[in-house]
Amino acid sequence: MNEQNLTAQLKDIKPLLEIPDNTFYIYWGLIIVGSVLLLGILFFTLKRLWENRKINLAKGYLEKLKAIDWKNTKQSAYEATHYARLLATDERRKELFSQLEPMLEKYKYKKEVDTVDDDTRNAFNLYVQVADESI
Repeated sequence: MNEQNLTAQLKDIKPLLEIPDNTFYIYWGLIIVGSVLLLGILFFTLKRLWENRKINLAKGYLEKLKAIDWKNTKQSAYEATHYARLLATDERRKELFSQLEPMLEKYKYKKEVDTVDDDTRNAFNLYVQVADESI
């Protein structure tokens, strides 16, 4: 009897059900979403650092312009032209630089040069003041 009872109980056992397994897709989905998120954070961090670098470079150029010693007129004219050109990034500074550059040209290519005249000095100081306000 035990055998019959046991077989009757075994007949009630259902076959195993197949449970859909999506863990493979979930795993790769999480890896892809995490990678995209990480790349996005990295991109915006690098972008912010790059923008801060540009600002710092502009501040450095402005400090070099302010530190120009006009005793050596020829060298000072070269330095002023170089750093003013690097700072001329917006319309107003470009316009002021286009006015300042011809004034500085007369001090650059001669063997012996005079001291800087007042018009050139005033144009240079105006350019430095405008650059200082916009940075």
